[in-house]
Amino acid sequence: MTPNPAHDAPAGTHGTTTAAAGPRKIKGYAALAKSAELVAWEYDAPALTGEHVEIEISHCGVCHSDVHTLDEGWGPTKFPIIVGHEIVGRITATGHHVKHLKVGDRVGVGAMCGACLHCRQCKTGHDNVCESATFTYNATHPEGHAAYGGYAEAVRVPAEYAFKLPDALPSDVAAPLLCAGITVFAPLKRYWKPNARVGVVGIGGLGHLAIQFATALGATETVALSTSDRKRKDAEALGASKFVIVKSPEDFKAHANSLDLIICTASSVLMDYDQYLSLLDTNGTFVVVGLPEDSVKINFSSLIMKQRTIAGSLIGGRADIEEMLEFAAKKKVHPWIEKVPMKDVNKAIARLRKNDVSYRFVLEN
Repeated sequence: MTPNPAHDAPAGTHGTTTAAAGPRKIKGYAALAKSAELVAWEYDAPALTGEHVEIEISHCGVCHSDVHTLDEGWGPTKFPIIVGHEIVGRITATGHHVKHLKVGDRVGVGAMCGACLHCRQCKTGHDNVCESATFTYNATHPEGHAAYGGYAEAVRVPAEYAFKLPDALPSDVAAPLLCAGITVFAPLKRYWKPNARVGVVGIGGLGHLAIQFATALGATETVALSTSDRKRKDAEALGASKFVIVKSPEDFKAHANSLDLIICTASSVLMDYDQYLSLLDTNGTFVVVGLPEDSVKINFSSLIMKQRTIAGSLIGGRADIEEMLEFAAKKKVHPWIEKVPMKDVNKAIARLRKNDVSYRFVLEN
């Protein structure tokens, strides 16, 4: 999988040749067993249907969800598996029913690649929680074949989940927005209040984008919450108006009732969630976007006595993603990335396991 000049080719026409739309083998990097190193592997992709597109992948972000899946931290994984759900590339083939995209368009694919589009959830803009949703990997397409992700040379997905990218967003920068970006943008918009004071727990791949989005949306205060001083300068450079160390009970007490909205990107089962809830003011909302691998403990009195709310949020619907991409382009919300050749994917995974990344790896073909 070597760089291809077609990645930067101008957009072409609708449709494709019959040969290009037929069955083909797609090469990628797959795990064959739990926690195993990825190896070069190929799979048989079925013929392109009328509603699908084929994308030649130029970039794919490395998400911690990929590691959770490789390690079966969230449940059984269907091996062999090709992970990766922050995919960017150019369309090389389209089904004959696809009208809004054409060969040559630069598009992105996130953590979902399909939904029924006719249920109540889909019709109200919540297709991300459709009961029939298809995730980009570790899933099965309605037609019966396995879904494989973006650590590969190409991918075939329903056209409705290939999002045309704004010209102002470079491909490498756009990739992490397709999962990390929408994961924090959607709940910020959903639970936004005028003059919001926003806290962000976990200054990593998701958190560093949450700080930027909250600031760009106009938060009165954007507060980075951390257990050490290590990322203070980064948080300030990202736009945080305050950096607060919350480690001891005294730290939490000193900042009690000070925030309206908290986006929690951390996923440790060892977190004292009641302490973090104490930072919320009356009627404040604590949104969980980082998924722990086990149950956590919360005392309901932390909620009841101040009428606080805990909410979960799963990526975002199609309209949310389109809005987020345009907003990021306009406000110059850019992830901090380190690019790695696709062939060195195992080096990126190994470093991510050790949290040795600032702040997002992006694989490049």
